[in-house]
Amino acid sequence: MTAVGVISGTRPDRRAVIPLLRRLRSDEGQADPLPVWEELRALGDVVPAPWGGYFVTGFEACSQVLRGRNWRVPDFDWQERQTDSARWREPATREMTRTLSRLNPPEHTVQRRALGNLFDRGTLETLRPRIADHVTRLLDRLDAQLRAHGRADFVPLVADQLPVHTVGHWLAVPAEHYPRILDFTHRQVHAQELLPTKTQLALSAGATAEMRDFFARLVADRRAHPGNDVLSGWIRHWDTQFPDDRAAADRMLYDLTMFITIASLETTATLLANAVWFLTRDPARADWLRRHPGHLDGAIDETLRYDPPIHLNSRYAAEDTVLAGVPLAKDTTVHVLYGAANHDPRRNADPHVFDIRRKGAHLTFGGGAHYCLGSALARLEARLLLTQLLERFPGLRPTAAPTYAPRMVFRRVTSLEVTT
Repeated sequence: MTAVGVISGTRPDRRAVIPLLRRLRSDEGQADPLPVWEELRALGDVVPAPWGGYFVTGFEACSQVLRGRNWRVPDFDWQERQTDSARWREPATREMTRTLSRLNPPEHTVQRRALGNLFDRGTLETLRPRIADHVTRLLDRLDAQLRAHGRADFVPLVADQLPVHTVGHWLAVPAEHYPRILDFTHRQVHAQELLPTKTQLALSAGATAEMRDFFARLVADRRAHPGNDVLSGWIRHWDTQFPDDRAAADRMLYDLTMFITIASLETTATLLANAVWFLTRDPARADWLRRHPGHLDGAIDETLRYDPPIHLNSRYAAEDTVLAGVPLAKDTTVHVLYGAANHDPRRNADPHVFDIRRKGAHLTFGGGAHYCLGSALARLEARLLLTQLLERFPGLRPTAAPTYAPRMVFRRVTSLEVTT
């Protein structure tokens, strides 16, 4: 048995969590999840889940799970050992289980090394002018809508569009396909919920079929018409890895292209919408940041800390272990609650206060081998957007609080109406 934590834990009744989870999915909980996170954290650093497994709420305990080598993502091997095997045979679930986010070593190591540092400084500098140009054009559309109607919805006009334009350009995907990519991404993500309903799984299955068709055609077309883009480079690499098995190479290319595309959309869009909401709801805060642009990165990190685009992520114990004083048997599943961890007062003082000068810590991009591949790109998109938005719209303010999709895993802002 390996000890991986010394934080004190408690063992509340599993049923105590049920009303909190219901609140988290409600309109009230989506609008302000902080009270729910606080109540979950008050139950302990490791809290029994109603269906088995545990929620992890404390910053240090969550960090240990995300970075520890004896914690693994729920891969195919783990799924086959579960009693509710039908749940894991769903098409959308199996599709995502083949991607980087659900691979453990050595498979994860092989794919991750092949990608290298996707968004290193050189790549970001190359992308910067194009992203800045996208921002200008999207804000032009926002400006036109505000002039014509006095108000506009920031999410469909800007927040949803910037990430898909960015990754689409990077992969050389024609712009006419962006609406379709956004559409099947919004539907496919239901399969990644903690406890998806049959209706959600069916919706995700349909989206997965569309997604598979689109990206398979994209890879085939790029193979027939290679260029100097990222996808063409991947094709050349994986063809050398599987010289006698074109099907295996195409399967790897599909998994990578699909995953990196859809993983970069909703999470970044939510970051952008949340940043605009938190900054413009307080005119004094936006004005101060406008006069002190050197704190833009601090504002972005505080947005990520305060309201992470992903509520939770799951791991299982590779061996018998102890986490925060709670013994856990091999194969036990834990759900890392990013929001609860980021608001742990033992790590961030006055966590309920949104403070762009905090210089605090957050786990929103994960940790260890599965640290977010696109973190640097998401930061760049947010930085370029906020720089232009604060300059061009000094009087921008929301007309109402944002609305969110009723989810437990991937947070999504569906609407944020603004005016000037």
